Amino acid sequence: MILEQIGQPLRMSNAPEPTVGPADVLITVHVCGVCRTDLHVVDGDLTEPKLPLIPGHQIVGVVADVGAEVDSFKVGDRVGVPWLGGSCQRCDYCLNDQENLCDESRYTGYQVDGGFAERCVADRRFCFPIPAGYADLQAAPLLCAGLIGYRSLRMAGDAHRIGFYGFGAAAHILIQVARYQGCEVYAFTRKGDTEGQAFAQELGAVWVGDSDQEPPTPLDAAIIFAPVGELVPASLRAVRKGGIVVCAGIHMSDIPSFPYSILWGERQIRSVANLTRRDGEEFLALAPQVPIRTEVHPYPLEKANEALDDLRHGRFNGAAVIVVNSSG
Repeated sequence: MILEQIGQPLRMSNAPEPTVGPADVLITVHVCGVCRTDLHVVDGDLTEPKLPLIPGHQIVGVVADVGAEVDSFKVGDRVGVPWLGGSCQRCDYCLNDQENLCDESRYTGYQVDGGFAERCVADRRFCFPIPAGYADLQAAPLLCAGLIGYRSLRMAGDAHRIGFYGFGAAAHILIQVARYQGCEVYAFTRKGDTEGQAFAQELGAVWVGDSDQEPPTPLDAAIIFAPVGELVPASLRAVRKGGIVVCAGIHMSDIPSFPYSILWGERQIRSVANLTRRDGEEFLALAPQVPIRTEVHPYPLEKANEALDDLRHGRFNGAAVIVVNSSG
C-alpha cells in the first residue's frame, strides 16, 4: 500500500523486491501495526516523508535474507522493526545513548519504506527479536505504542498517581506496565467517550473522566497521548507542585498560552522524541513479565485506508494491525 501524495488514500500496487544492503535484513512481513504517527505522515502533519512511500513501522515478520555483515539474525528468525530505522552512530547524541535525537536519524515508514507490504528491508542494528509467547498480532503494537509508552513512563520519574490523557493503543499497554509497577492510573478521554472510559476501567484505572475534568486528587505526573495542545495547560492544572507533564506524541497541535501560575511550583513539561534501542531491549524484556496483553483489531492489507480512518475517528479501543501474511 503506497502513499503517492500527501492527503491522498494509499494505493495498492506492485513494487520491486527491496534491495538488501550489507547491514540489512530482508523481512517477509506477517503483520504491521497501525499507529497515529502513520496518520501524521499520511495527513501531512509530518512534512518530510520520501514519496512514494510504503508506510508502517510496527512490523513483525520473518527474516528471508541477510546482508553480508549481518551476524545477529539468520534466515527464519522472527523479528520486529520499530519507528527508529537508523542513526549516524557517530554524533554526540548517538555516542551518549541519545540516538533518538540524532540529526541524521531515519524512520521506518517515513524515510524508509515500511511494513504495509509483503516484504521490507531494515537495518539489523535497529531490529528486535520478538519475545516468545507473543503471537504476531499481539506483538505488533509493542513496537511503537508500547515502546513510546514505556519511554514516556520513564520520563514521568517516580510518579505514583499518573494521568493518561487519551486512551488509545499506547495507553492501553502502558496502564498494564504502570499497574505492574504499583502506580495508580487516572484516565482522561474525549468528552462522552463512554466506551473508552469503560475500557480504561476494565484495565484497572482508578478513575476515569473527560479530558476537561479535574481528577479527584492532584497527580504526580500526566502523560499526554492525544495530539491536542490544549491538554498541556489542562494537565498542568491536574498535577501537584513538582509534578511532570510528558508530551508523548511526535506531533501536537499548538499549545495555547497559559498563566505562569500553573507552571510555577517546579512543575515540568517534557517531550518524548522517538525511542532508543535500549528502550526496545528493556521494554520487550519486561512485556512478558507483566505480562502485557494487547487488544488488537486486524485488517487485511487492502483495507489499510479503512484502518487509518477508523483510527482517525476513534472507532475502536486498543490497536489496529494490518495482516499481510498470516502466521497466527
